[in-house]
Amino acid sequence: MALSLPSIADELYRHQTAATELKKLTLRYEGLTVDDAYEIQRLTMQRYMVEGARLVGWKMGLTSKAKQRSVGVDEPIFGHLLSTMELERPVLSMQGLIHPRVEPEIAFVFRSRLEGPNVTARDVWLATECVVPAVEVIDSRYENFSFTLVDVIADNASSARFYLADQAYSPYAFRLDEVGVVMRLNGDVAQTGAGAAVLGHPVRSVVEQVRMLTRFGAAIEPGMVVLTGGITEAIYVHPGDRVEIAFAGMGAIELDVID
Repeated sequence: MALSLPSIADELYRHQTAATELKKLTLRYEGLTVDDAYEIQRLTMQRYMVEGARLVGWKMGLTSKAKQRSVGVDEPIFGHLLSTMELERPVLSMQGLIHPRVEPEIAFVFRSRLEGPNVTARDVWLATECVVPAVEVIDSRYENFSFTLVDVIADNASSARFYLADQAYSPYAFRLDEVGVVMRLNGDVAQTGAGAAVLGHPVRSVVEQVRMLTRFGAAIEPGMVVLTGGITEAIYVHPGDRVEIAFAGMGAIELDVID
C-alpha cells in the first residue's frame, strides 16, 4: 500500500479512540522508517490536541538495555503525554482500553526548559522541580500486543494512561537508582526492581529524552512531566484487580481497576 503518513495517523487515531485492535502497520506499509513513525505519532497526537487535549509531558520507553537488545536498537523511544491520559485518582477504568498493562516509574517534573543535544545530568537536576512515584498504563493498539519498533513508535510508544502519586519529593532526597520497587497484584508479589533498571539511573533517561526531542525540534517545557521508563516488567490487569506498588522511602500507590 502507498505511504500516506496522515492517512496512517488517522487510522491509528480511530483505533485508539475506539479501543479496537489493528494489524501491525509494518505488515501493510512497506518502507516505513523510524522517522516516519515519529511523524505518524506527532500527527496522531495532534488530532487529540485539536479536540482539546493538552501536551503535558513525555514518556520514555525501551529504557532497559535488555528490552533494547530484544528489538535490535541501541536507544530508547519516546511518546507524548496528554492531559486526557492523566488519572486524577488511582482508579483505572477499562473503558477505552484494549489489553492494558501497568508498570511502576519515577516521574520528573520540571521548573525550567531543557533543550539541546549537549544536555547533561547536571542540567537535568538544576531544571527539576521534583520527582514523583508514578504508574504508567500501556496499551498497544496492535493485535496480541505484538509490534516492531516502527509500529510501537507510531502508536505513541503504547502510552495510554498515567497516574502521579500525591506526594512529590526533592530530586536530591534519594539515590533514584537505588530506590527499590515491589509491585503486588491482588496481594501477591508480581514484580520487583530498582531505579537502576532505567538506563542505570533515571536521570540518564531524561538526558536521552532531551537529546531525542532536539532531533525533532521539541523540548521539555516548564511544568512538564517526564515518565522515565518502567522499573519492572509491566503486568496485565483486569476489572476487579488491585495493584499495590511500594517505592522504598517514597510511599506507595494503590491502583484499583474497574470496568
